[in-house]
Amino acid sequence: MNAVVITGIGIVAPSGVGTEPYWRSTTDGELHVRPIEAFDASGYDTTIAGQVPGFRAEDYIDDRLTVQTDRWTWMALAAAGFALEDAGYDVGGRDRYHTGVAFGSGSGGVEFGQREIQALWSQGRRAVSAYQSIAWFYAANTGQVSIRHGTKGPSSVVVTEGAGGLDSIGYARRTIRRGTPTVIAGGTEAPLCPYSLACQSASGRLTTNPDPRYGYKPFDVAANGYAPGEGGAVLVVEDIEQARRRHAERMYAEVAGYAATHDAHHHHRPATDATQLTRCMRRAIEDARIEPQDVDLVIADGAGSRELDELEVRAIRDTFGDYAGEVPVTAPQGYIGRLCAGGSALNLAAGMLAMRDGLVPAVGNLDDPVPGYGLDFVRELRRMPVDVVLVNGRGYGGFNSTVVLRKPAGES
Repeated sequence: MNAVVITGIGIVAPSGVGTEPYWRSTTDGELHVRPIEAFDASGYDTTIAGQVPGFRAEDYIDDRLTVQTDRWTWMALAAAGFALEDAGYDVGGRDRYHTGVAFGSGSGGVEFGQREIQALWSQGRRAVSAYQSIAWFYAANTGQVSIRHGTKGPSSVVVTEGAGGLDSIGYARRTIRRGTPTVIAGGTEAPLCPYSLACQSASGRLTTNPDPRYGYKPFDVAANGYAPGEGGAVLVVEDIEQARRRHAERMYAEVAGYAATHDAHHHHRPATDATQLTRCMRRAIEDARIEPQDVDLVIADGAGSRELDELEVRAIRDTFGDYAGEVPVTAPQGYIGRLCAGGSALNLAAGMLAMRDGLVPAVGNLDDPVPGYGLDFVRELRRMPVDVVLVNGRGYGGFNSTVVLRKPAGES
């Protein structure tokens, strides 16, 4: 089977709209979690989040489409446009059946849905927009990106919460190996409205600290839950031979390995051991046909609560064995909040940019690592060659996913 590579990156994140603004802010270690501004969150336990500043839908899509769609779709459309431009990939100039779309999703169009529910209860059923049926549901981004760019290849949505961005890449690789040369994949989220915040708060995993400096702190002794956030990343995933034939400007990385497991433990409580996350990481490494010591960097899921962080640390230690204390571990999402499916897709982008520039960003908002973890957490920007990156993602309910990215052969 031919290798599968990523040739385009599109980013909409609290730390920047566009790849370079995001990366510059991330490597500079800028904190972009702040008090929620979209509504009055003072009555909620969680009052801070990662928010995309100055994002205007009209800068990227037609007004007629704006009224039909939710904010998370606006971000997906913008990021998909960035990714296709970055890849130099023209869907219309190719066989339209040769391009598919696959996105991860965790929350759907909750802001649009809340508005329509409010209209229903305050004004009656005739006040509900016909677009409610197409704006809220999990596949909306897949459908709208497909329509906008005229893709007709196999398309799907994977609903595995925070693991969804990685699972979309796994789906993309499988689809390409079955004969569709290109898939637009990744994920975005916009879960910052009263209804969504109430739903997320019910998990018990959100920070209740109102100070962004002391809120979302992955692997820190003060870890107390995560700050939610909006945004994500969209990637252009291609068969390597097609990318070569069309003289793609760059190949950021090969999708060398992928695996997914499930804890099968409880619908919201995590398993008391790290067996399935460890198995997931090992299977992804085996799928990439490498050894653990070949991994140059781990981008962790970094849930930001003591219990979940300890489980991931255990999985990393069990997976890497004697090498566990030597492989650098980072989680830059601490700077921007946990973006659900969009966050795991964004961590893939961070891994590829680390490869490109030989720069590893620090674990976001980490001040005092738990002493007993025994891992090499990146505390400040680190310059080092990066050829192989392992990215973890976990979803509420027991989902585990791992992707191994490798610098394509012949790429400097």
